[in-house]
Amino acid sequence: MKESGRHGREPSEEQLLAGRTDYYDDAELDEPYTSRRLRKSRSPASDKLRHLVTILAIITTISVAALGTLIYLLRKSHTQEVLDSPVTFDLEDALSYVVGPPTDNFKDNLRNDTKYITSWISAGWTNDVMTYGNLLYLAQITGRVPIIPPFLPTYIGTDAPIAFGDVFDVSRLQNALGIPILEWHQVKDTNSQNIDELGCWSIWEAVQDEEHQPRWSYLTELLKLDISYTRAPEWVKLTPPEIKDRHGSFWSLATLAFPETRADALLQAPYPSPNHQVSLPPDDQLLCYDYLYYIGAQRAWEWELDYSPAWRFVGQYMRWNPSIEKLADEHVRRAMYIPDDEPTPPFISIHLRHGDFQRYCNDLPEDQCFAPLPVIARRVSEVQQELRERKGIDVTRVIMTSDERDPNWWSEVRSLGWTWIDYAAENTAEKYGKWYPLLIDAVLQSSGAGFVGTQGSTMSNVAKRRVESWHDGPTRVAKWGHPGADDH
Repeated sequence: MKESGRHGREPSEEQLLAGRTDYYDDAELDEPYTSRRLRKSRSPASDKLRHLVTILAIITTISVAALGTLIYLLRKSHTQEVLDSPVTFDLEDALSYVVGPPTDNFKDNLRNDTKYITSWISAGWTNDVMTYGNLLYLAQITGRVPIIPPFLPTYIGTDAPIAFGDVFDVSRLQNALGIPILEWHQVKDTNSQNIDELGCWSIWEAVQDEEHQPRWSYLTELLKLDISYTRAPEWVKLTPPEIKDRHGSFWSLATLAFPETRADALLQAPYPSPNHQVSLPPDDQLLCYDYLYYIGAQRAWEWELDYSPAWRFVGQYMRWNPSIEKLADEHVRRAMYIPDDEPTPPFISIHLRHGDFQRYCNDLPEDQCFAPLPVIARRVSEVQQELRERKGIDVTRVIMTSDERDPNWWSEVRSLGWTWIDYAAENTAEKYGKWYPLLIDAVLQSSGAGFVGTQGSTMSNVAKRRVESWHDGPTRVAKWGHPGADDH
């Protein structure tokens, strides 16, 4: 039996639609944010030698494997200790890696004994989160100090950019990664009108042949940077040239941070910068790349896979800023009508991406293309059953997040006994800014005891990874694209 107290009064059509925004971003949607929107044969002897070498190699492999297992177990134990221990890496420690307060020209604030790394974003918000995760992993393997730019409001209107540290707990992240993390506003004064010249690598040109120019980002305008790009060598591409794929290789890109490979890679002349028309080689002190979203270690789209190094060594430690967590919890409690004196109960979170995914439906109507709600309900039931079997808890509360705008669809969500956050009634955007419905939804999705998402959505994929890693929660992904796509 459904509890009427969970749902409250029936909203009007205007209320149902007002809280839905088209801010969800996925692998297929990576258009740059523009300023307009803020804008031989062998002898017997050689055979014997070969067999001897093989035996020695096997012995060596076994020894290395045993040592590797020991290191893994020790590392795993250490990682858990880091996660369970209080934060000891204070933000002030990171600030010791710059000369002092933000300066009008960023180079004046870089220490002579330190090397740094940065990059730009040029897609939707979840993809940008993944891009910064890739940047942080490159910082780890190159031994450089990352300088993280802010997030751009790509799909949410004309709100100002938001700092990385306003979204994620940077102190906790530094402690988990064991490296200092800087943000651009800590290096260069955000009010400075001085334009800084900088040489950077263009990865984008080397990994695809559709756009014969560096990947553009509004961030370089925002940060007052005049970039002279040098096309990276083709060997930075993760896959062979004949394979149509846009991914670069983590370790190929990392080699550009070291003198010998960097010198060998400077085969092409730099492009003149757009403002001052200067031609600069990629800077050695501040290593920068134009775009790091399409990066992998072994194959493309690794954030979807459990071994993903960017996720295992960085992404899972990108925990929310406590203030956003608190705000999201307040919204969730009101959506579920939880009294002030009761703790927030466990719930199952859902993310269904519709909206622009309609372009992949071809000639199918939406109700035959997207997974219908009864199919989603079956996935929710699977998550509930797994929670009962593995954890002995009965989770009945379900919270929906979606960009769907059909009020009849939302009425069907309500008829299932599920709820959602009514951002229009909450006046969330008016009170806190247009960033916050997006951020609260992301926190909500990651807070579920279990999760159900949409196949092909990066927002669903990252939420899925968070629930699995942070809560050991069961997850499911609903398939779509034709009738019966999720039959199983």
